[in-house]
Amino acid sequence: MKRWRLVAWNIRAGGGVRVPRIAGALLDLEPDAMILSEFRGTPPSRTLAALLADGGYVHQTHTCAQVPDARNALLIAARVPLETLRSRYHPREPGRWQMVRIASPAMVLAGMHVPNQHTGRKPEFHETVLRLMRRWGHTPAVFAGDTNSGRRGLDEETAVFNQATDAWFGRIHRLGWRDGFRLKHGNTREFTWYSPGHDNGFRLDQAFVSPRLTDRVQDVRHVWFRDGDSERRDAVSDHAAVLLDLD
Repeated sequence: MKRWRLVAWNIRAGGGVRVPRIAGALLDLEPDAMILSEFRGTPPSRTLAALLADGGYVHQTHTCAQVPDARNALLIAARVPLETLRSRYHPREPGRWQMVRIASPAMVLAGMHVPNQHTGRKPEFHETVLRLMRRWGHTPAVFAGDTNSGRRGLDEETAVFNQATDAWFGRIHRLGWRDGFRLKHGNTREFTWYSPGHDNGFRLDQAFVSPRLTDRVQDVRHVWFRDGDSERRDAVSDHAAVLLDLD
C-alpha cells in the first residue's frame, strides 16, 4: 500500500539559527508535501526554502508578499507541481491562508495560521474556514496548520478555549470533515505547544480531512524534535509537527 505523507509545522519566528536543524528534521520525515507556519520573508526562511528545494521540494508557494518580511507567513512545498488557488471566499487575514491544488495525488491542500483570540480576528477566520469546508467538502482535501484552537477540557491543561472556539470543532464535524488526530486516537490527550514558564500544554495544531479522505487516513501523530542530546522538546521549534499519512 503506497503512503502519502503531509507534515504541518509551526517553525517558530522564521527559523532563525535553527534553520539547518529544521530542514534536516523535515527531510528526515520524507513527506510528500509540507505546510510551514511562521515562515517569513527573511534570510533564514529563504535559506530554509533553498535547503528544501535542494532536498527535492522544488515546487513551493508562500504568502510572504502579503506581509512585511519580519511578519509570519506560510510556505507550502511539495515534490510535485502546485497550483495556487485564489478566491474571494478566502480569509482576509494577510499571510495566514494558502490554498493549492497538487498534481499527484489530485487533491487540495490549505495551510492556515489562525489569529490568537486576543486579536479579535479569530471568529471571522473560523467562519471563513467553515465556508471553505462547505465549498470544498466534495473534494479530496486537507486543511492543516496552527489553528490556535482546541476543544475545551480536552486540548488544554489550563482553561483557555472559549465556547465559540470549542463549538468550531463541532461545526467542522457536522460538515463531515474530521480532525485527523481525533479520528485515529479518539480522546487521547496530547499537546503540540507548551506555554513558556508555566509549561501548560495545548493542542493548537491540527490536520482536518474532507469526507472524501476520512477512510484513507492511516495515521496522524505529533513529532517533537530534540537537538542532539538536549532533553528540551522545544529545541528546534516550540510546536510539535503534525504528521498525516494517507493510503
